[in-house]
Amino acid sequence: MSETIQETDTKTTQNTTTTRRVSGSEAILEIFLKEGVETLFGYPGGAIMPLYDVLYHYNDPLKHILVRHEQCSVHAAQGYARVSGKTGVVLATSGPGATNLVTGLADAMIDSTPVVCITGQVFAPLLGTDAFQETDIINITSPVTKWSYQITDAEEIPAVLSKAFYIAASGRPGPVLIDITKNAQVQEFDFAYEKCEHIRSYRPKPVVRKEYVEQAAELINAAKKPMVIFGQGVILGNAEKEFKAFIEKGNLPAGSTVLGLSALDSDHPLFVGMLGMHGNYAPNVMTNECDVLIAVGMRFDDRVTGRLDKYAKQAKVVHLDIDPAEIDKNVKADVPVWGDCKETLPMLTKLIEEKKHTEWVAQFKELAKKEDEVCIKKELYPETDVLSMGEVVRILNEITGGDAVIVSDVGQHQMVACRYAKFTKSKSNVTSGGLGTMGFGLPAAIGAKLGAPEREVIAVVGDGGIQMTIQELGTIMQNNIGVKILILNNHYLGMVRQWQELFMQRRYSFTDIESPDFVKLASAYDITSARVEQRDQLKAALEAMVKHEGSYLLEVKVGRENNVFPMVPQGCSVSEIRLS
Repeated sequence: MSETIQETDTKTTQNTTTTRRVSGSEAILEIFLKEGVETLFGYPGGAIMPLYDVLYHYNDPLKHILVRHEQCSVHAAQGYARVSGKTGVVLATSGPGATNLVTGLADAMIDSTPVVCITGQVFAPLLGTDAFQETDIINITSPVTKWSYQITDAEEIPAVLSKAFYIAASGRPGPVLIDITKNAQVQEFDFAYEKCEHIRSYRPKPVVRKEYVEQAAELINAAKKPMVIFGQGVILGNAEKEFKAFIEKGNLPAGSTVLGLSALDSDHPLFVGMLGMHGNYAPNVMTNECDVLIAVGMRFDDRVTGRLDKYAKQAKVVHLDIDPAEIDKNVKADVPVWGDCKETLPMLTKLIEEKKHTEWVAQFKELAKKEDEVCIKKELYPETDVLSMGEVVRILNEITGGDAVIVSDVGQHQMVACRYAKFTKSKSNVTSGGLGTMGFGLPAAIGAKLGAPEREVIAVVGDGGIQMTIQELGTIMQNNIGVKILILNNHYLGMVRQWQELFMQRRYSFTDIESPDFVKLASAYDITSARVEQRDQLKAALEAMVKHEGSYLLEVKVGRENNVFPMVPQGCSVSEIRLS
């Protein structure tokens, strides 16, 4: 820190605020500390260099993780935020450093992850001159952020960053990008800071309308076949206990979106499985059989609904969401319940009647048996000599007891992990949902481990996805991050290949992928590693991975042309889900 700080006392109308003379860069770091930031993910460069120069003196209170690519800094911040419940923070330079953030920002935006990104920018007088490494990052990122803003004067820093942290974490969370010119980073000013608690015209939590809660309760109480579908909103609202109390009082069968997984214990008797294209048979089919559909903290995306014109047309829909823009966007709600589900769920629970719905709940169990017989047993206990992804996840469950954080990439392995991983704690399933970003898994696992160092964090990745961000093995090596990496290697871009098999007459157009020797590669990064190709080696290898102190990479060779079922073909209704 600077040793030439000048302090003065400035009177305000409400309190006495201590100010001191600091540079814009030091102000940024002081704000991080006041906002409770502990970990930063970033990559230095010319336009952000003044901030990094001051960061050199903040090495103890702020832990900086040097990633190997700026995209990975956002994914790491996402993993950190998803398991810790805190806001992830990213630093990057101008030009390509800033543009490399865009994929991560888009992912965080659609998956409602709170991230604050600080980018450096050229000196203010050079703006608009096509200066070296100048890009208009504000206009580039405005569609994929909750808010983006450019600072050209250091005196703006306290107010703008205060708003940035407030906007990122409040209401429906999301990413914010603040672009700061180089002159603002070195300029000195009288610094004082107050946390933002209100912004005019920005209402992160809509006013709860009690009459809608009452109408929702009336529908639920009159229902003969009620069904709940829940998403990540339950986790983001820290409303797991309230949600559990709600479904238990009404004995309401509940299905989860991909991002909602772990909000409810996997073995809870009312949990009926995962919804969606590769979700479980029962919740998909029964969506078109229920008479009241209660959606909690989810957005009715196309992977969950299938064909909208054939989705739950027989049901009255109750939609609880903190974001009014999601109400009626895809599915018309008969009763919209705006507000934070932490607040609205207890209000609703108080009004609903205790019910059994014994026969209705039993129908879910019957359909689950059918799925188990047709495809689950074959996936978890294959009768061939070829290893399956499902049996790997099944054995992993036995070893971890469902206590681990599972971070998956995107592809067949992702759907298998989401379908079969067991979760006993919330904030345990981290994956790219809405954007489906290959390469997400490895950097997100790094962030997750730093966000929850006491928990076992296992990155379940494919041979295709990991090669998009495999350079982050260097980040693991340099920072000694104890992430376990489980590569399910089928030598294909598996999800695309599955579609090519089923819908394109096996025309495997450029989905056969060759990979490096992952074990040798891990060794080059000083990461302990092993490879498994035989079933009799699998359990011992997984146990060795989990028990190992520090990072570990395990490659498991699985069936090349194994498919993930059930599956709702694109353009079909959820009732047309295929078991094989």
